[in-house]
Amino acid sequence: MTDSTQNTQILLASRPHGEPTAENFEITTSPIPEPGDGEVLLRTIYLSLDPYMRGRMSDAKSYAAPVEVGTVMEGGTVAEVVESRDPSLAVGDIVLSHLGWQAYGVQPARHVRKLDPQRAPVSTAVGVLGMPGFTAYAGLLQIGDPQPGETVVVVAAAAGPVGSTVGQIARIKGARAVGIAGGPDKVAWLEELGFDVALDHRSPTFKDDLSAAVPDGIDVYFENVGGHVWDAVLPRLNTYARVPVCGLVAGYNDTELPAGPDRSGQLMRHVLTKSLTIRGFIQNEFVKAHYKDFQAEASGWIADGSLRYKEDVVEGLDNAPEAFFGLLKGKNFGKLLIQVSDDPTR
Repeated sequence: MTDSTQNTQILLASRPHGEPTAENFEITTSPIPEPGDGEVLLRTIYLSLDPYMRGRMSDAKSYAAPVEVGTVMEGGTVAEVVESRDPSLAVGDIVLSHLGWQAYGVQPARHVRKLDPQRAPVSTAVGVLGMPGFTAYAGLLQIGDPQPGETVVVVAAAAGPVGSTVGQIARIKGARAVGIAGGPDKVAWLEELGFDVALDHRSPTFKDDLSAAVPDGIDVYFENVGGHVWDAVLPRLNTYARVPVCGLVAGYNDTELPAGPDRSGQLMRHVLTKSLTIRGFIQNEFVKAHYKDFQAEASGWIADGSLRYKEDVVEGLDNAPEAFFGLLKGKNFGKLLIQVSDDPTR
């Protein structure tokens, strides 16, 4: 766990070409920084690992600036205040922060949010009650707009923190949830969560299984994977179907277009003839209008048991790169967290 005499940091050493490797990261140590006026020194408890980080390792044009080579990899964190130079926060407070892949960091007090450990486990601030949960909530309700009685909501990577939340909210809103995940353990978890149907996209009969599961077609498809799952879903989308797109994990390591025929014409024909709505989004575009509602509703659903979650916790900051490689291959089971130091709330 955390060394109290120095700061461990994981830097982006080089930009990956294709799949990231250990050579793209550098683990280093530095002095623990000191806060200035209005700042706090934070000790990282949990580091959130998320698929979007693969995009930040690239310098290709995107919705956010890339991580610069030689600097700390970025990431959301739950941290403890160990020194405060701001009256709004005291030593021992637990906060939601953005320290990245390091054991200690300094941030302005106004840039962090104090957490209440009595409300929910603090790790949920970077999971079901944080960015992944809000991605599910905003994308499904603001773009997917599932109506009571609609036949199907299909969720790819459904055992992950975004997908599992999407499916459960769909059920809460009266829709039928069909979850798609990789492997029997994840499928069993979706069944335990109350999904109407859970399918294994690794099964050789997946396309037929999906067809049988959605006899009336698909009204909302929440996309965060792409690849062969999307290929199976597209022909089964109903007229006026909505497709919120928050990620395309299957293609994050691609460096060029896949070989084969250009199928964009087929896609556009479906868009036209079925009047489809396909809308990419980044969760922060909905924060101002909907984040408070999300916090209130999601906390209530967790409290009454209608929204459940799973965490995949890996101990030790040094293990972050290997855990991240596994994340991009779907090896995690639940919200992937690196526990960097002891959690004083547990």
